[in-house]
Amino acid sequence: MKLVRFADSKRRSYGILSEDQIVCLPTLAKTLNQQFPYNIEEKILQGIKETNIEHLVQKATKTTLEKATLALNKVKLLAPIARPPKIICLGLNYKDHAAEQGRIPSKEPVIFMKPNTTIIGPNENVIKPSFITQLDYEAELAIVIGKKTKNVSVRDAESCILGYTIFNDVSARDIQFRDTQWTRGKSFDTFAPTGPCITMIDQVTDPSNLQVCTWVNKELRQNSNTSNMVLNVFEIVHHLSHGMTLEPCDIIATGTPAGVGFAMKPEPKFLQKGDVIEIKIEGIGTLKNCVVEE
Repeated sequence: MKLVRFADSKRRSYGILSEDQIVCLPTLAKTLNQQFPYNIEEKILQGIKETNIEHLVQKATKTTLEKATLALNKVKLLAPIARPPKIICLGLNYKDHAAEQGRIPSKEPVIFMKPNTTIIGPNENVIKPSFITQLDYEAELAIVIGKKTKNVSVRDAESCILGYTIFNDVSARDIQFRDTQWTRGKSFDTFAPTGPCITMIDQVTDPSNLQVCTWVNKELRQNSNTSNMVLNVFEIVHHLSHGMTLEPCDIIATGTPAGVGFAMKPEPKFLQKGDVIEIKIEGIGTLKNCVVEE
């Protein structure tokens, strides 16, 4: 099951994505005299169980389902989580990305935070500030936390994950490298494109074996697999939960593979006005955004 947030002329809501259609869950629930909150964050806080949603859909008649169904091309997809409590990002968590920089991967997570004001959704614009000259992309598998988590074991970490989405850790390298720490250069507004959906954890057989690809203006830049991660998703949740309490709707970006713009040879290829970035992760979908100048 894939969950999405969307907007049309009447509302902002959320539902189940199925090919080219969305079943609006609050509308369906209301028709069946059940109560669903009108925003996905509140529903996640209440606890989303795939079996309960499937039961709701199975209970509906064909006519009832049709009334709650919208065509995908008639709505605008939004970032799956609008205001995550925390956005936690890992650096140098892919062996190939560390190798392209001549770095040795750390056995402990190297983390930084991004504010939730960086979040944008599919097909929204990444805004390049006029003083930034080295804008870059980073394709990442992102974990969406489903329940309050503290001191969880690697074995039990899966039970704390709601699902996965795509995250683009947009970075101003000139700021990042000049500061010698990463937060400011990665925290400008619009620097966290996210989406297009949350693929529920039950639908991802093996998060340690997913193809990750990035194209810039149709040129393939990143082509790797989550099997190249230093720490897998369950190890990441385990480590982070021993340092901080993870909360429902937290987003954890798990690092990027080789092929980022600043490391390209013979010279870097930074993002420019009009560039289109497309990130595809197996089992989740494609996240597409365009660069515009401030």
